[in-house]
Amino acid sequence: MHRPIHFEIPATDPEAIAKFYTEMFGWKIASWPGPVEYWIVDTGKDTPGIHGGILRRQHPEQPPVNTIEVPNLDDAMVKAGAIGGKVVVPKMTVPGVGWLCYCKDPDGNIFGMMQTDAAAR
Repeated sequence: MHRPIHFEIPATDPEAIAKFYTEMFGWKIASWPGPVEYWIVDTGKDTPGIHGGILRRQHPEQPPVNTIEVPNLDDAMVKAGAIGGKVVVPKMTVPGVGWLCYCKDPDGNIFGMMQTDAAAR
């Protein structure tokens, strides 16, 4: 069974949204030192749950996205297409993390799929 491993919140002003969620829920949010503008969200380790990120909004209708871990991204992309989904952002490397793509389900909902890099764990 594949589980959600990450969520993303798009924001016009990421710093302001980071402040909001820090004050609202006590999340720890820090700028990611990677090659793109991104903030890592640590939701805490005391209870089960997932962590996430905040990114600068790219278009007005950009929704929050949940990312599901898969063992083989290439196979998962083929399967998504075969059962009525569609890859909308092709496979890309996330340095030090793994490989990621974004898809739409048959109802048009966006979701991510990630194959983590075993060497990065």
